[in-house]
Amino acid sequence: MDAPAPLPRRLLAEGLGTAILVATVVGSGIMADRLAGGNQALALLGNTIPTGAILVVLITVLGPISGAHFNPAVTLVFAGRGATPWSEVVPYLVVQCVGGVLGTITAHLMFDLAPIMIGTTARSGPSQWLAEAVATFTLVLTILGGVRYAPQAIPWLVGLVITAAYWFTASTSFANPAVTLARGFTTTFAGIAINHVPGFIVAQLIGAALAAALATVLFAPERTTLRA
Repeated sequence: MDAPAPLPRRLLAEGLGTAILVATVVGSGIMADRLAGGNQALALLGNTIPTGAILVVLITVLGPISGAHFNPAVTLVFAGRGATPWSEVVPYLVVQCVGGVLGTITAHLMFDLAPIMIGTTARSGPSQWLAEAVATFTLVLTILGGVRYAPQAIPWLVGLVITAAYWFTASTSFANPAVTLARGFTTTFAGIAINHVPGFIVAQLIGAALAAALATVLFAPERTTLRA
C-alpha cells in the first residue's frame, strides 16, 4: 500500500478539486441559462450533466491523493469515523472553501462577468432546508456505502447521486457547505442569496450527521459465527 501523500499535496488536491467543481457548477449554469432561451428545465439539465460528469473525473483523478472530499460535510464525517485525523480537518475545510470561491471567480471571468457578485437568489424556508438535509444525507450515505462495498465505484456513485439529486430535491442539491458558500458570491443561475447560505449549511450538516449515524448500523461489518 502506498504511503499517504504529504499534507500540502493533499491540500492542493482538495483546493484545486473544489475550485474546478465550483467553476463547473457556476460556469455550466451560466452557459446553460444563456442557451436555454428561458426554458428552466433545459437550463437545469445543462447544469446537471456537467456537474455529475466533473465529479466522476475529479474523484477518479484526485481521490488517490486527498480522498477527494471537496466537501466539509464529508471531511467532518470521515473525521468522526477516524478516517481523517482531526488535526487535518481545519486545513481541509479552509482550502475547500477558498478553492470554492476561486472557482466562482474563475467561472465569472470566463464569461466576462465581475469576479464577485453577491448572491441574491432566494433559497430559504423549511422545504429548501429539508431538501438540503435529504440531498446531503443521500450523498453521504452513498459515499459510506461505496466505501464499505464498492470503493472502486465511488466516482460514479457520487456523480450519479448528485445528478439524480439535482432533480428530486427542491433545492437542486447543493449538498456541500463549501460549494454553498461559493455560490453565495454569484448572481447567476447557480447562485444563492448570501444571507441564505447559513441555513443551507446547517441543514447539510444535519443530513450528513444522520447519514453517518445510520451508516454505523446499516453498513456494519457482518459477524461470522463459528460452528463446532
